[in-house]
Amino acid sequence: MKISPEFFRRRTNPPVGPDRIADVSQDREATRTLRPVLGAVSGLLAGFTALAVAQLVAVPVRPEAAPLNAVGDAVIELAPPSVTQFAVDTFRSNNKLVLEIGTLALLALFALVLGVLALRHRRPASAGVLVFGAVGTVAALSRVGATAADALPSVLGAVAGAGVLYVLAGRLGSAPQPSALSGAEAADAGEQPSVMRPTGAAQQGFDRRGFVVAAATAAVASAGAGAVGLELSGGSGASASRRAVRLPGPADPAAPIPAGAGPDVPGLSRFTTPNGDFYRVDTALVVPKVDATQWRLRLHGRGVAEPVEFTYRDLLRRDLVERDITLTCVSNPVGGGYVGNARWIGVPLVSLLREAGVRPPSEGGPADQLVSRSVDGMTIGTPVEAVMDGRDAMLAVGMNGQPLPFDHGFPVRMVVPGLYGYVSACKWIEDIELTTFDAYDAYWVRRNWARQAPIKTESRIDTPKPFGSVEAGTTIPVAGVAWAQHRGIRRVEVRVDGGPWQEARLGAEATEDTWRQWVWEWPATKGSHTLEVRATDGDGVTQTAERADTVPDGATGWHSVVVDVS
Repeated sequence: MKISPEFFRRRTNPPVGPDRIADVSQDREATRTLRPVLGAVSGLLAGFTALAVAQLVAVPVRPEAAPLNAVGDAVIELAPPSVTQFAVDTFRSNNKLVLEIGTLALLALFALVLGVLALRHRRPASAGVLVFGAVGTVAALSRVGATAADALPSVLGAVAGAGVLYVLAGRLGSAPQPSALSGAEAADAGEQPSVMRPTGAAQQGFDRRGFVVAAATAAVASAGAGAVGLELSGGSGASASRRAVRLPGPADPAAPIPAGAGPDVPGLSRFTTPNGDFYRVDTALVVPKVDATQWRLRLHGRGVAEPVEFTYRDLLRRDLVERDITLTCVSNPVGGGYVGNARWIGVPLVSLLREAGVRPPSEGGPADQLVSRSVDGMTIGTPVEAVMDGRDAMLAVGMNGQPLPFDHGFPVRMVVPGLYGYVSACKWIEDIELTTFDAYDAYWVRRNWARQAPIKTESRIDTPKPFGSVEAGTTIPVAGVAWAQHRGIRRVEVRVDGGPWQEARLGAEATEDTWRQWVWEWPATKGSHTLEVRATDGDGVTQTAERADTVPDGATGWHSVVVDVS
């Protein structure tokens, strides 16, 4: 039997039916859908690479020069005071985390757009990554004390990110692809038979294997660079120096906390705030980690006989004092939580100033402002008279029996009782300059806060909680804290639904520089009730009912809570 060539052609290339043509059409449609997705992935990988490389390059420069940190700090620096206060009030201790997440979200969106754009405009889109580098560079160079080296992380990170996007976009670009239908199939489908047929990048094939290999390589390399950068920028030397610290016993220890200073009431704040629970409000997006062995403090300015420099060891060798002191942030709203009490150990600041020849204005000294500078560029102006009037102002090295935590200023910070933190509590301090208020405005003063800010008399209800429910027929303890540092608390009163004021029982006073616990037994009756509290300080001044915002020198008003008794 004679077999025709057509038989073999049909056996090796079966006739193409509608199902085969539909499969090819679906494959092309999937490719058209997949490419934009992979383009977006390319943009994200490019952004990730830029950040990771920048983080690694920032290690020998300084962590604050990394673009994410530099941009975040620039946002904090440029934000109007109202925006800053809104962030603090709304997000509280998470305000910096929210800023970081927001910055990353904007960066991710920018990277996604560039990745999709690179499918058609490869070079311009890759160059667009350099815009990210330019923003980071400007932000890094705008920092106080910045040098040309601060630009390197953003520049090199952007170059690496641009390179990754260029390579990945190339893998997604146009290339001759094998025809989905070849030989007789193509003929039967009505197409021209061809082994290699250009398909058009926007419509059909791309180098999938090459893209996967390139993307995986970029992801692994970037993750490695970022991990190493984060590890090395974590302040291993600083951490080691802190672990090595053994705080000497104070020459002047704090008196024991008196019995009854903290009434045993569930829900009432502890008299001494643990380090991990102590509030933190500052502008540092990245907590500075300073090696105590390399740390130096310079004291200079008007009235200083000669500039003098101290090492950390110098301070530890001096006679140290230990005191219980309550700190309060000026950003604390009425009833807020930006207040805490701790036992501090440090060097009396007045002794350092006296030895350097400094005299307060009341003794004819030429300087009325002490400007302290942090390693992160923060400046804080403190009245010289307040520092030298006999209160326990100190350069603290310890907090609750431990070396200062990094969050709270290790290796050294200022603590001045009776003044809000923005005019007294410089963390990570490295410089003290004696000057005048007329000659210099510190960081927060330039943002419309008051030059001098003694802490106002305030009180807070800790329990019952707002909108809480309690049972009728029982006596409910209403308890909280009150503070008027360096004046002390003489009396606390509570009232229900605008009725007569009832005097609360005060916990024992530790010192006039600490807050005071209080409790009032409430014979609760059914219904919804409003509880209010007010305090009277050691000078006999009762806190005002007038509501005032935190700007420019601290909030005022009575704290109140609504409670349902059922």
